[in-house]
Amino acid sequence: MFLWAYRGSVRPFVNFNAKHDAEILHKAMKGIGTDEDVILMLLTARSNDQRQQIKAAYKKAYGKDLVSALKSELGGLFESLIVALMTPPVLYDASQLHKALKGAGTDDEVLIEILASRTGEQIKDIVKVYKKEFSSKLEKDICSDTSGHYQKLLVILLQGSREEGVDEEKIEKDAKNLYAAGEGKFGTDEEKFITILGNRSAEHLRKVFDAYKKLSGSDIEDSIEGETTGNLENLLLAVVKCARSVPAFFAESLYKSMRRAGTDDGTLMRIMVSRSEEDMLDIRVNFKKNYEVSLYSTIQEDTSGDYQKALRYLCGGND
Repeated sequence: MFLWAYRGSVRPFVNFNAKHDAEILHKAMKGIGTDEDVILMLLTARSNDQRQQIKAAYKKAYGKDLVSALKSELGGLFESLIVALMTPPVLYDASQLHKALKGAGTDDEVLIEILASRTGEQIKDIVKVYKKEFSSKLEKDICSDTSGHYQKLLVILLQGSREEGVDEEKIEKDAKNLYAAGEGKFGTDEEKFITILGNRSAEHLRKVFDAYKKLSGSDIEDSIEGETTGNLENLLLAVVKCARSVPAFFAESLYKSMRRAGTDDGTLMRIMVSRSEEDMLDIRVNFKKNYEVSLYSTIQEDTSGDYQKALRYLCGGND
C-alpha cells in the first residue's frame, strides 16, 4: 500500500501535553521581561491543532486569551509571526484575503497566491469561514474589488471545483484551443485561457502544456506573457506554475520575497506559516535546486532577531 509521506517541516509534537505547554508559556511571560526563546521554540515545534489545544488550556488555567497575552508581550514582525502561527489555517487564509480586499486598494498578490495554490476543498472551507468571520461573501467582495477577465478567473477558482483526472480526448484539443486563442491569432481570446486553465485538473493541464509545446515550439508561460498583461497575466502564470508544481511556485515566491531590495515580510511570513505543515520540505528542495542556495541560509541573511529564529525553525533545517 502506498503511504503518503508527510512533507511538512512542522509535525505534531510527540509527547504533547497542552496544560504543561500553557504553563511554560505563562512562565515565559510572567514577571519582568519575556523569554522570547521559550515562546518561539515551543510554538514552532507544535502543530496548529496542538496550538489550538494550548490556547484552550491557557484560557482554562489563567482565565485569559493566550493570543492577547502574547500580543501584549511581543512586538514587530515577531509578534505578527507568532499570531499567524496561533491562527487556524483556514481562518488565516480567510483573514489574509479579507485584509487584501478591505484595505485601501487591493493586494492582488495575496488573492493570486492563495486562490491559485489551494486545493478545491481548502477553497470551499475558506469561503465558509470568510462568511462566518466577516459576515460577507468572499465572491461578492472580490467582485467589488476586481474587474474584467481577471475577475472572471478569480471567480472560477473560487468555486473550488476543478475537474478530476485526465481526459485523454481533450488534451490535444485544449492545446490547439490555447494556441488558437493566443499565438495563433491576432489579438487574444482570453475566455479560452480562463476556461481551460481555470477548470481542468493539474495533471490534465501538465499534459496539455506538453502538447502545447510540441505544437507551438514554446512554453505556455511564454504565450501568456506575450498575450496578456497586468493582474490577468500574473494570475494565469500562477495557475500554470501551480499546475506544474505547487512547491516550485512557493519556492519562487519566497526567493522573490527576499531577493528584492528590502524584504517582503508579508509574503515571506504567509508562505512560511501556511506551508509549514503542507509541503515545506518540497519547497526547500525546489529552492535549493533552482537558486543554488538553501532557503534556511537565505532567511538567515535576510531577516534578524527572534523573527529570524522562528522562521528558521519553521523552515526545519538547512539543505
